[in-house]
Amino acid sequence: MMDFEYRILMPLDLQLFAKEGPGGEKTEDATSKKLQDVREEGNVAKSTEVVTASTLLTLFLCMKIGMGFVGNRLLGSFSKFYSLISRFISEGFNLHNFRYLFTRVTLELFISIAPFLLTGFVVAIVANMLQFQFKATMKPLQPKISKINPLNGIKRMFSPNTLVELVKSLIKIGFIAYMAYSVFVNHVKDLYLIYDMSIQQATGLMFDIIMELGVKISVLFIIIGAADLFYQRWKFKEDNKMTKQEVKDEYKNSEGDPKIKGQQRQRMQQASQRRMMAAIPEADVVITNPTHFAVALAYESGKGQAPVVVAKGADFVAAKIKEIAKENNVAIVENKPLARMLYYNVDLDAEIPPELYQAVAEVLAYVYQLKAV
Repeated sequence: MMDFEYRILMPLDLQLFAKEGPGGEKTEDATSKKLQDVREEGNVAKSTEVVTASTLLTLFLCMKIGMGFVGNRLLGSFSKFYSLISRFISEGFNLHNFRYLFTRVTLELFISIAPFLLTGFVVAIVANMLQFQFKATMKPLQPKISKINPLNGIKRMFSPNTLVELVKSLIKIGFIAYMAYSVFVNHVKDLYLIYDMSIQQATGLMFDIIMELGVKISVLFIIIGAADLFYQRWKFKEDNKMTKQEVKDEYKNSEGDPKIKGQQRQRMQQASQRRMMAAIPEADVVITNPTHFAVALAYESGKGQAPVVVAKGADFVAAKIKEIAKENNVAIVENKPLARMLYYNVDLDAEIPPELYQAVAEVLAYVYQLKAV
């Protein structure tokens, strides 16, 4: 039997296998312009864990230092409020008395905890500012359709970033549970004796346990925050990488297309060359190499201190300069060293330097002498 081989020929688009589409993989670090644009959008590499850790640690330390003062103030306030309640009851408790009492209690509590709240607010701002350079922008507040798009919401729910945040949350819960258990075990004997303590002693014991647990949790959050900040900066750098094509496109948009700039430069050179060739008929002399260089000089008495280079060129341009000079009866003098010195050291439309005065003067004197004959 004969074996037959069938082949199906199908067009294959290799771009389907590209990681990041037609532009290729994002292997290039973000440019300064890209980072500036991202910053304008309000996207920065920051860790909320650092802010949380700094705020918690500051609040617990402030409580440890100032809780005695706050406690005495609250006890004094409680005595005042208790006396007010007994007075209002004897006078007849009405809506006016209730408002007055509620306002006094709220104000007293706010004054007592205001230093802690203000300190936590300041620490949170400083912790944010230390992570990135502050820059005011309103773009994050602008409404975007993508934020309310349910498909984008589902994508965010199952994104790698969501998985990382879930793992971090589980780790934090695990460590907090372990610390709470260890603190409870260390103080379980004291808790059994709490019924034999006075209110002040029991309150002090509970406060010490809460403070110990709070400080340990805060230190844990600082460690987690430092690791999270390192991860967020790495992720920010990876997320904002660019393809080689994106870098090229950005350069074209900011600096201009190299092809267009080259064409503009070529047009400018052509215009300059046309002006240069138009000035040759007014020259006094053309000094040549004679084959490689040609420099045309013009001197107008009373207009300048020295002759001016009105045209210069090498090879093909030099031949063109000599051709135009012959057509317009401009003297052509061969002086190899002088031609090379003028070509390499004097710019177009510039006066010759003083060290060449003597050599050029001799050439001009020779030319003027020929014209006089």
